[in-house]
Amino acid sequence: MNKLLARRNDILFNFFIYGLLTLSLLTVALPFLYVMFSSFSTKSEYLSRGFYIFPKDWTLNSYLYLVNSKGFIASYANTIYITVIGTVINVLITCLMAYGLSKSWLKGRVTLNFMVLFSMIFNGGMIPTYLVLKELSLINSYWSLFLSGAIAPFILIIMRSFFSNIPTELEESARIDGCSEWRLLFSIVIPLSLPSIITITLMYGVAHWNAYFQAILYLNDSNKWPVQVFLRQLLLESDSSMELNIGNYEYGPPVRMAAVLLIALPLLICYPFLQKYFNQGMFVGSVKG
Repeated sequence: MNKLLARRNDILFNFFIYGLLTLSLLTVALPFLYVMFSSFSTKSEYLSRGFYIFPKDWTLNSYLYLVNSKGFIASYANTIYITVIGTVINVLITCLMAYGLSKSWLKGRVTLNFMVLFSMIFNGGMIPTYLVLKELSLINSYWSLFLSGAIAPFILIIMRSFFSNIPTELEESARIDGCSEWRLLFSIVIPLSLPSIITITLMYGVAHWNAYFQAILYLNDSNKWPVQVFLRQLLLESDSSMELNIGNYEYGPPVRMAAVLLIALPLLICYPFLQKYFNQGMFVGSVKG
């Protein structure tokens, strides 16, 4: 009797768990499917049918509209440039500082670590940051985006913890063989830290790809704006303020859906290939000993 009761409880528990997971999946999947399939529908069908998943009339006009839009192509290229260059700068500076802070013999290490932790909790704010960048003549330059967030304190702490876990005996043996500090970092420490480096590369890359507020603040030239700013204008502005036709293709709500999908597509493609490194890097870099 007890076994039957326990089995029934297990079945009910599994039914509840799988039902909850299915509900969570639908909550995430339905909006994504709606955006994806709506981008292949016509403007008239989108405005007349209401909520639907599969369109009756399939068309690529929304994507052709964006491909022929100079503003979309230019802003997409700007985003790629900002993401690649900014991520390289972020990862390089973060690794250099984290490697130094991981050494117990570094003078002032405690003070520097406290400053990193303090900056993670408190920051200068939007207006002081803008004034500093203005005094450095970085306004309307991509360097305002690169340098204003060159190091994320949380990511720095992750890398510092990972570097601290590397055996000191390995570094000492390399120094005995005549290895310089720079060669030790780039030939031994960096290859051993590849999972964590890929992790922070993904984190920095996603932050640059999705950033738009800093671009609005620091970039006055609209030709330098990233694609997220273009998407913001596309979503917020009314149809009457947009170019209604580009070539033979008409602007409409499906164009917005297509833009959202095209902007999210690179991250959706990259993340499955980097997920194993992301999980491994987060766990290894956050546990000491």
